[in-house]
Amino acid sequence: MTTQTVPRRAADRRTVRAARWSATHPWRAVALWLVFVAACIAVGNAVGLQQQSTDHATGQSGRAAQWIDDAKLSAHDSENVLVTSRSGRLDAARASAALHAVIGRVSRLHHDVLRVGPPITSPDGQARTVAIVLTDHGNVDPVLAATAAVQRQFPNLRVEQVGSVSMNDAVNNQVAGDLSAAATFSLPVTLVIMLIAFGAIIAAGVPLLLALSSVGAATGLSSLVSHVIPDSGSTSAMILLMGMAVGVDYSLFYVKRARAERHAGRSTLDSIELAAETSGHSVLVSGAAVIVSMLGLFLAADVTFASLAMGSIVVVAVAVLGSLTVLPALLMLLGKRIDRPRVPVLWRWTMHDREPRLWPAMLRPSLRHPARTLVIAVLALGAVALPALSLTLASDSAQSLPTSIAEKQTFDRLNAAFPNHQASTEIVVQAPAVRAAAVSRSLVGLRARLAHDPHYVGSGQLRGSRDGTVHVLTVDAPYDPESAQARAAVGRLRADAVPHAVGGIPDAHWAVGGETARNIDTDQHMADHLPWVIGFVVLLTMAIMAWVFRSFAIAVGTAAMNLLSAGAAFGVLVLVFQHHWAEPLLGFHSTGKVINWIPLFTFAVLFGLSMDYHVFVLSHIREARSNGLSTADAVRTGITRSAGTVTSAAVVMVSVFAIFASLHMIEMKELGLGLAVAVLVDALVVRIVILPAFLMLLGRRGDRHRAAAVPATGEGLLVSQ
Repeated sequence: MTTQTVPRRAADRRTVRAARWSATHPWRAVALWLVFVAACIAVGNAVGLQQQSTDHATGQSGRAAQWIDDAKLSAHDSENVLVTSRSGRLDAARASAALHAVIGRVSRLHHDVLRVGPPITSPDGQARTVAIVLTDHGNVDPVLAATAAVQRQFPNLRVEQVGSVSMNDAVNNQVAGDLSAAATFSLPVTLVIMLIAFGAIIAAGVPLLLALSSVGAATGLSSLVSHVIPDSGSTSAMILLMGMAVGVDYSLFYVKRARAERHAGRSTLDSIELAAETSGHSVLVSGAAVIVSMLGLFLAADVTFASLAMGSIVVVAVAVLGSLTVLPALLMLLGKRIDRPRVPVLWRWTMHDREPRLWPAMLRPSLRHPARTLVIAVLALGAVALPALSLTLASDSAQSLPTSIAEKQTFDRLNAAFPNHQASTEIVVQAPAVRAAAVSRSLVGLRARLAHDPHYVGSGQLRGSRDGTVHVLTVDAPYDPESAQARAAVGRLRADAVPHAVGGIPDAHWAVGGETARNIDTDQHMADHLPWVIGFVVLLTMAIMAWVFRSFAIAVGTAAMNLLSAGAAFGVLVLVFQHHWAEPLLGFHSTGKVINWIPLFTFAVLFGLSMDYHVFVLSHIREARSNGLSTADAVRTGITRSAGTVTSAAVVMVSVFAIFASLHMIEMKELGLGLAVAVLVDALVVRIVILPAFLMLLGRRGDRHRAAAVPATGEGLLVSQ
């Protein structure tokens, strides 16, 4: 069967020129790519990774943290050693001996330990703990070693340690282990999918190798970028996630088209140039759309989003560059050898010329009854998206950590035994030094009033800077930091207690900070910036589609379809993570909420990634229409011919995202599942049902709107001019 092509009216496209140069200078192109990847990795290793090291809270909590840091009043990191019984009641004598053994060992660590608090017994007598305050430059590892030594000395007791430093180290180790597992599993899974798609080992390996090299180069470049935008700690995970997804997809589109044209009888160079003009152009547009979507995250004015967005932008840009430069060179060097060694059954399956039955059957309702099909499909996706209306967001906290982290289990036991010190709030007052006495008196009075308030426990700790310009009162609430009660307690402090106490002091400024206050401010900050991010992403992607396809209707339709996919993904997130039924399936503990940054980030990523399929499919339809086919035949031919490639690409993305959904950290589970659902809906429902029905309705609008639909001249809606 002869493959019809778009006329070479765009032979001067940059994608074609780049492919032609690479194909005619293949060894030089490959060498330049290898030098580029090696240089990126070398530069990244040389400059090192700059991670976020300061408190980036916003609002009042941000000001409070900044004042505390400037006044050098930041509390020292502390660790708690907890002694409990492994079974039955706690032996008080042995527990006391174990705790004193810990105190004796850590007290000798003068470089790492600033002081050791007194032993404390829980109200029920079943747990004992001691607080260990670290020095500014202290290392937690010797303290952990001392605790482990005492644990070996008292095997019948549970001697554990948890604190901000050890918990952070444990989380980092868990993330590193998860990323290693994700990379280990994603490679063979992707290779198997590529083998099914191509039926030949070399053809299957080319997209995988290009994706891996893109991830490597982007990882090195991200280290360099981190000195401008500090790394969030999750940027490497995002680079791996996006790099494997788009890197394989872009190469798959290109290789599939070039190989199909070569099998149709064209020379290797001609097939590469035609692939560059069609699939290469789609890759360029899709990459631009992903980058534009990621740029929208900068409007969130959040350093973590900025880091994740920058990592995604870098890896997508590198993947596009590799697909348009080194990939044509590899195709020229390999020639017919790209189809070797062949996997017998898979090869015959991928190369058969029979007209597929599945895709035309799935397309039939959209082509015959487009209005009815469109309404039913939209209502179905709307029903899936309906639970998103009850979406509840929360900041990630120790409560959301997986139980696979031993320190998380210790943290839970510590909070269960000593429930009165969970949500700490810092009341910070900044005033001229001459007002120090008045500020101190006011805060002492406030502390006395809060001591009789059932929403707070303890007397509260008051400390001041050496120059007397900053005072900090720390109070505790007997609630989980993310609970509604803790948030209400912060709200009362901000609305009434603190203004009443210090509002009358001239030139005094105050702010309420702490973990709960930071979460409140972060949630509000995201809510304030969410419309700007959504508006930017939607409008810019619409502009790209309008420019590429010269159709405002296509641009609006694209935005609406992407919103449907996003809504369905958010609905599934609510159904899974705000309820308990899926806990055994995915291995997590539901907090009844979704991590607050997941929906916004998923939305931006989805709008970018969905352009892969949208542009690719529409380009095939436009190509068929330009060859004189009717609207229905062009839609049927374009979608049928692209369905195999789109399905393979979608399976790759869904597989990579599903692997992330199987990891331990709940934010990775939510991100992986949300993106997997969105891509699946986008590839199967939107592209096979909604898009063809939408195009058929446009094609029936009549001669008056023909220029915005599918003109008989072949220009306008589906043909880029």
